[in-house]
Amino acid sequence: MAKEHQKLKAPLAVLNKYKYVLLVAALGALLLLWPTEKKAAETTEDAPAAAGLDLEKTEKAMEEILGKIGGVGKVDVMLTLQSGGELVLAQDSSLRYSGNVQSPDSYERSSQPVTDSGGVVVTQEVYPQYRGALVVCEGGGNDAVRLQVIAAVSALTGLGSDRIAVVKWQDTPAGISGQE
Repeated sequence: MAKEHQKLKAPLAVLNKYKYVLLVAALGALLLLWPTEKKAAETTEDAPAAAGLDLEKTEKAMEEILGKIGGVGKVDVMLTLQSGGELVLAQDSSLRYSGNVQSPDSYERSSQPVTDSGGVVVTQEVYPQYRGALVVCEGGGNDAVRLQVIAAVSALTGLGSDRIAVVKWQDTPAGISGQE
């Protein structure tokens, strides 16, 4: 019995000596196993909303810069999209099959987004393609101003001049307001 007691005492002495190291290692393993899938799903769900905000930001930025062109005056910009922006996510894929390697009976492919501490890992960002642009400005009746605005919008969006309309801002007749 004394021999068995001695056999148990040696491992307990080692555990007692390294108890803090083992505690830190156990906490580290627990943190590695902590689920992060919810965070990745929330990030991908917010992407369409962010794309809509980017279009509005682009329109506002274009209004600001176009307003600085001589003769343009007050300006409003509307852009339409052919296709929205897209984020291409890194995927962790796996393929499982049963049966012979040369002619498997069945196979199953699965993939899921790769995540890190900041959320999902983005491998590529595809920018939106514009369908057309409408620019309403005070100087829209002047051909020289219209040409400058078309050239600027074309440079910013990649649209051809046939897809950009520049029109004159409607003057409100005296005594009539837009509010009732």
